[in-house]
Amino acid sequence: MKIYWDGKSKNIIGTRVRQIRKAMAPTCTQLNLAEKLQLAGYEIDRVTIVRIENGLRFVPDYEVKAIAKVLGVTPNDLLNDE
Repeated sequence: MKIYWDGKSKNIIGTRVRQIRKAMAPTCTQLNLAEKLQLAGYEIDRVTIVRIENGLRFVPDYEVKAIAKVLGVTPNDLLNDE
């Protein structure tokens, strides 16, 4: 498997996750998002959310889908940087 990385960010959704999460503030903190994902069966903690938002962690497609669902958006909303 080849991983494409531009050397800057390891994912393309981090910025959007932060924007959407902050737009939901104060009800959606990094900890709150992690807890919701854990309740959905994903092993994602607050530090993982920080790493995703800062582009320090690759995000597999199934996690993109889970994060989108918990945030109440579509995966495309996370993938589009508009």
